[in-house]
Parts: sequence; structure tokens; C-alpha cells
Amino acid sequence: MIFRRYSSPGRVLVALVALGFCASLAHASATLLLEAPYGHMAFFTGTGHAAVYLSDICADDPRTLRPCKSGETGVVISRYDHVGGYDWLAIPLIPYLYAVERPEDVPLLADAKTVAFLRDSYRRKHLEEIVSDNADGSTPGGTWYQLVGSSYDRTIFGFEIETTPEQDAALIRKLNLSPNRSHFHLVSRNCADFAKDIINFYYPKTLHRSVVADVGITTPKQISKMLVRFHAHHPEIGFSRVVIAQVPGSMPRSTNPKGVVESFLKSTKYIVPSAIASPIFAGCVFAVYVGTGGGFQPDRDAMVFSSGSAREPPIARADREAYEQKLKQLLAESDPALAAANADKAWERLQSKARASFDDRDAPVLEMQVGEKSVSVGIAPGNVLHSDAPPQLVQGILAARLRSELKHAPAKGISQAEVARDWKLLEESMSQGELARVRTDSQDPVESELAGTVGAGVEGDVFLNAERGSGAGSNHADGP
Repeated sequence: MIFRRYSSPGRVLVALVALGFCASLAHASATLLLEAPYGHMAFFTGTGHAAVYLSDICADDPRTLRPCKSGETGVVISRYDHVGGYDWLAIPLIPYLYAVERPEDVPLLADAKTVAFLRDSYRRKHLEEIVSDNADGSTPGGTWYQLVGSSYDRTIFGFEIETTPEQDAALIRKLNLSPNRSHFHLVSRNCADFAKDIINFYYPKTLHRSVVADVGITTPKQISKMLVRFHAHHPEIGFSRVVIAQVPGSMPRSTNPKGVVESFLKSTKYIVPSAIASPIFAGCVFAVYVGTGGGFQPDRDAMVFSSGSAREPPIARADREAYEQKLKQLLAESDPALAAANADKAWERLQSKARASFDDRDAPVLEMQVGEKSVSVGIAPGNVLHSDAPPQLVQGILAARLRSELKHAPAKGISQAEVARDWKLLEESMSQGELARVRTDSQDPVESELAGTVGAGVEGDVFLNAERGSGAGSNHADGP
């Protein structure tokens, strides 16, 4: 097996995550993943990416499929451009989304250096045969980063439809026996074409490209609309929707997925000159957008996927606003520096200067200098309360996480359970911080001085002293 075996508790948690992803379906399923676009190279980038999650199909390695064993989560399969020369590759669900192997190790906040470190670490463990090191041992360039950690770059919308073991077995035979060599072409053999073909294998002639809305190019949004329409005509087939929110942090936020005509219409640098030159043409573009379902909402009636629990309905707007007010009050009462307007930016600067690493159980941490002392800060739910970092740093990352998910997460991309988990972690960190202050003030003058240095702050910046002492960079190249 190319993938590392989990410990017994890890197997149980991963199995629960898989059940949470497919909770509405009693059988195997295929989930069409509509992945939101990011970056601003051209209006074509507004179409995003497409992949398919197969709940009961797993892989001995990314090129060879097999039926899943008990407790395995299935794979995400997609077509890639210039990755090892292969047409498709299959990656386990949690690594595909987060570049880690256990749900409890998903970072609370992500920045480019941490994401690059996690992706490259996973590549070195599991993908060396497909994406090898450079001659000098450094990280290779290219688009291989798309194989893992997709949720750091974008929000993902899933459209899940039930399948049968017989259908899964037939797909395994087909893909394993077919030549797996890349012939990627943006117009005729892109990622959405591959996803379309997978869904059509299960349900023939269900998905197709749109000559009008997308000028004949298959787009992720078009095939997602078609699958929703197929379900409307076949309600007897199990179907559900899910939102997988982009991980909070300083990574640029993704945008709404679009079709080709829609991308043109909503790009001011294209549509404005066109409207000036020919109002009739611009009006026709708008008519095409409206007539082809341009207002499609991929998150409509969707449940929220969380890496550590079963999926749930999105948090109500009133509850979200109540949490925001409650957080402001809690931080103002406990530590005004944490409540300062620039506290999150201070954490981002500190995170960008720290060195990403792993603790003794392979969970991600940030190593940084605080004064004269080197500390390791856990950055995932499973280790954030169990590191040697000063309590103020732990509270800083948790406060930044809560502020980011409450303010920036998609309107329907955050659940009550996830906010409650992060709230509980913050409260526990504050309790630990209070105990630590009592202990260090009375017993350990060195630790007391360290805590005072971190918590002192200048102009409300609780992390200023830590920033001054943290100059180490990542072991690996920055992310894309």
C-alpha cells in the first residue's frame, strides 16, 4: 500500500468522516465536485475545476483502483494537465481536500508557506513515483499541487448521486484497463469532460456540454446544473448536495464558479468595451446568460461538510451574527490585545515568518522564536491545546480562526457544530492560560517573564515580540 495505515482511533474517525460525507445515501455514491475558481489570469479561469469523489472506490496507488475496504473513505479522481504524464489520478478524500491524512490534523488557519509545506510533505511520502524531486532534491514545479489540498485554494460544491457495487466494479475495470496517458486539451478534453464521462458511465447521456452557454466547451458549472436537472426528473435516485468551505486564513479567497458566457458577461474589461462597441451584442450575451440558467446556485439546499464530524445544515444567519458579537465581547473582556483590529493581521505576519513542521505524532505545527525561546505552536484541532506555546499565541490562532470563519466563510459553508468546536477550543485555551499565569507567577520566573513578553503588546499587537524573534522560513518552496 502506498498510503500510510491509520491507528485504530484514526480509522474510526476517518470512517465517521466518510459516513458524514455520504450520510444521506444508504448506498455507494459518486459526487460531482464543482470547485470554485481562484486567481485572476483571465476570464476563462472563472470556470473553476471539476472532479468526482467515489465513496466506495479506493486505490492501491493513485493509478490503480480497487473496491474500498472497511473504514476507507474512497477517492477523488480527476483529469490533470502535465502531472506525471497521466490522464487521471485518484487521491484519498482527506488528503485531496487538506493535504493531511487525519481530519484532526487539518490546519485551523492556512497561509501559503504552511500549505506548500503540507503539500510537499504528502508528495514526498506518497507521490514520489509520480512527481519526483528535482535533481538537487528540491520541490518540483508544475501543477502537481492540484492533487492535494484543494480546500486551501477554494470552496467546493458537491452533487452526490447514488451508485451500485456493480457499477463501481465496472468503472474500476474500465479505468484500470484503459491507457492512462494524458491527452489534456482545454477545449475538448478538460477536467470537466472527464468528470462528465464518469457520471455518464453510471447514468448514460445524463451530462453534456452547452454550445450556447459555454460555446461548446464543457464547464464544471454546466455539468453540475445538468446533474441537478437529472435528479429533478428522477427523484427516486438518491441525491444530495454538500458545501466544503475553503479553509480560513490568508490564502486568497475563491470566487463563484461561472460558465464561459457568464465569465465574459461579468468581466468588466471584456463586457464594457463590447457594450460600447455593440449594445446589441452585449444584450444578446445577457439574454444567453439568463436563458441558460446563469443564476444557478450550487449551494442551494446543501449541507455543510466538516473534516471532523458528520455534515450538518449551515448555521443560521442570526446565530452567526450572535457568535460574532459574543466573540467580540469575550475577547474584549479577556484580553484587549486579542480584540484589537490588527490582531488577525499580526497573526498572519507571524505565521508567514514561522517554520512549518510536524510534532511527534505527525500533526502540523509552527516553530517560532518568542524572545530567546523557541516554541512550537499546534495549528490543528488535535494539537492546538497540547503544545509548549504561550497561551496568548494559542488564543491568537483560535480567535483569528473564529473571526475568519464567521466573517468570510461562504454564507452556507459553515455549520453550528464547527463554530461550537472552535468556540470550545478558545474557551479551553483561555482556561489553560489563566492556570498558566497563576502557575508561572508563583513558581517559574522564566516562564512568567516569557508570558509577559508575549502578552505585553505594543499598540494592541499581542504578537509583536514574537514577530521580532521569528525569522525562520519554511523548509520548502512557497505555494502556488
